[in-house]
Amino acid sequence: MAPEESADAAGLLQSFERRFLAARALRSFPWQSLEEKLRDSSDSQLLLDVLQKPSGEAVTLSESTALVSHGTTGLVTWDAALYLTEWAVENPATFTDRTVLELGSGAGLTGLAICKLCRPKAYVFSDCHSQVLEQLQGNVLLNGLSVEPGVTPPRQHPGCDTPDSEKPTVTVAQLDWDLVTAPQLSAFQPDIVIAADVLYCPETILSLVAVLQTLSACRKDRSALDAYIAFTIRNLETCQLFTAELGRAGIRWEAVPRHDQKLFPYEVLSEMGMLKLTL
Repeated sequence: MAPEESADAAGLLQSFERRFLAARALRSFPWQSLEEKLRDSSDSQLLLDVLQKPSGEAVTLSESTALVSHGTTGLVTWDAALYLTEWAVENPATFTDRTVLELGSGAGLTGLAICKLCRPKAYVFSDCHSQVLEQLQGNVLLNGLSVEPGVTPPRQHPGCDTPDSEKPTVTVAQLDWDLVTAPQLSAFQPDIVIAADVLYCPETILSLVAVLQTLSACRKDRSALDAYIAFTIRNLETCQLFTAELGRAGIRWEAVPRHDQKLFPYEVLSEMGMLKLTL
């Protein structure tokens, strides 16, 4: 195969792998390009490569097909979760042997990837909506992770072959940002806090900052707590409100440089951002 043909084939294969990894609908796969490539070439290895399961750890997700379902947007994976997942894969040491608290876990992609690839000691998924929590619990089970007492896990997914001794302790917690108390947050004892795509309206931002401020107050004489918040920049006013509220709460922040990992194809070309907060 000529070098240019080899490069084209590699690009096509990567396109299939990335869409598979991001659980895209089959109609979004570049079938026409594959058909044309196979028609013009007698080499069937490309087809075999496409049909083979992509290498690496598998994350299995159950999601809604609607962006808004059951009165919530938390049943699908949003782009900021993909962005935060890429950053986590590039920075696994940030989570290794630590207890992670995720605020607004949604479908759970980011947390499941961190649990499989970054070796945290414990991971706390949290959300508020009952339907989101039910789906989230199911996704934890699908990936062969530990579950709450009294819950019988289904047959382990074929891709979930991580030894039990290497799996983190996983909790799925209902967490209403407007009602949660300091003792409840303190009980999680997180070493690091993360959240993705939770900056979508002023009311949510105020509630989030209040939770972060409470977490900060829980530290007392303990070392500072880092929090990473990833978001899609839909409008500057929303981002400015968040940083302004952080300032009023006395929470220090800094922008995290864009990362180099490009694991996922994004639905739209949106600008992403991430802040590191010190609580």
